Amino acid sequence: MKFNFKKATLLLSGILAGGQLFAQTPDTTQTKQYAKDYVRPFSGDDAFRTWSIGIHGGILTPYTMFGSNSKQDFTSPNIQLGYGGYIKKQILPSFGIQADFLAGKLQADHSQLNASGTMPYTQFDTKLNWSASLSANFTLANINWHHQKGMIQPYFTVGGGLMGYTPVLHSTDGSVSNFKTDNGGLVHEFFIPVGLGLKVNLSPGVNLDLGYLVNFVNSDNIDGYNYGSTNDKFSYAHIGLEFALGSRSKPQLATHNPVASMRTEYLTQEDILKNSLQAQQAEIDAEKAKNDQLRNDLNATNANLAKFTVDSDGDGVPDFFDKCPNTPAGTKVDGSGCPLPVNKPDVKVYVTEEDRKIVKEAIRNLEFDFGKATIREHSFPSLDRVAQLLIDKNFSLKLAGHTDNVGSADANMKLSKDRAEAIKTYLVSKGANASRIEATGYGKTQPIASNKTAKGRQINRRVEFTLF
Repeated sequence: MKFNFKKATLLLSGILAGGQLFAQTPDTTQTKQYAKDYVRPFSGDDAFRTWSIGIHGGILTPYTMFGSNSKQDFTSPNIQLGYGGYIKKQILPSFGIQADFLAGKLQADHSQLNASGTMPYTQFDTKLNWSASLSANFTLANINWHHQKGMIQPYFTVGGGLMGYTPVLHSTDGSVSNFKTDNGGLVHEFFIPVGLGLKVNLSPGVNLDLGYLVNFVNSDNIDGYNYGSTNDKFSYAHIGLEFALGSRSKPQLATHNPVASMRTEYLTQEDILKNSLQAQQAEIDAEKAKNDQLRNDLNATNANLAKFTVDSDGDGVPDFFDKCPNTPAGTKVDGSGCPLPVNKPDVKVYVTEEDRKIVKEAIRNLEFDFGKATIREHSFPSLDRVAQLLIDKNFSLKLAGHTDNVGSADANMKLSKDRAEAIKTYLVSKGANASRIEATGYGKTQPIASNKTAKGRQINRRVEFTLF
């Protein structure tokens, strides 16, 4: 199965949301109960689960985010299944050592041309018999000052290891050959794995593992074709599960937030002191309450009587019942003291076919400088007519900017928004009401034609006018 890697470089999606986890109101009997992952600060490793194992599966491809297909030894990379596992020892909340295993298959079509200008191979198939590596795993964002525990822990890994693989080449004449003729075609090579990903906590001892790994091989023969001056590399996008080993009553060190334990310890001592002070204050308050009761009752009675008689704004409704205080003198009000509504005749505005022609002409003549939000001068006369239309009929106008898929999503979103805003600014400079013009950018998210052709991309680079 083949992918267009210029449009989808990764098959990894790990966009998941974390939530609020624990209540924040302590008391003397529940302070440590609501902190389920409480571990006394400065406790040793025996208070945590520090060992874990993981399994995963995903896609292997010669393509990586660090280069384009045209620069690969084979220009049409395919995707193949990969699988693996690991065992990890967590040393610190943010650092661990991990031993990894990975196997699978790599494949691509259309080799680069050789010195004579011909394509020597149509395809390569490399079986990744095995790979073993030792990596440092850096866990990020598990220390949180806002919540007791986060559901998501991003991570980064880097290490080194040894792999064994068997490249097989398919020549243009239909023949098939191993890259290496001895030892069954098996090649051993050192490699450096570099990866990143997310761990999502599914339960106290199970994590969902979403990762992307780039393996830098210390040779240029993993595809069996030594072309160019750079070593080979391949990527592995995977999803898997990690299982913490040890007692279920202990939290994982990699997901543990030491700040939460420090907070729980602080709140415990705070509760003890607070309850002692509250007991003493309760006795004082009880005596004070008896002395103040008669005065409070008298004040409440006087205040209730005043509510039924005072009319501060003079609208004939006492303040006690007046839901709209400070009504201007002479205003007619209802029984709750609020002004009676003034009926205004409805004014209907209709968009005619001639109005639509003015807008369509402006869209047809609209041009910007390449890659910028600068409107070209020959677009001004058509826009002037749109501005006059908005002034004469008090219409509302929505401007929606769109781009093709060339460039990053953030850059396209900004450019589409800037172009819509540039048109709004020009119309306002000609006297149009700014409050009746909405400018929005959608980037490359709403194409109306295929982005695979130049014509389609030109159609997608547009600003839509909606008159109402």
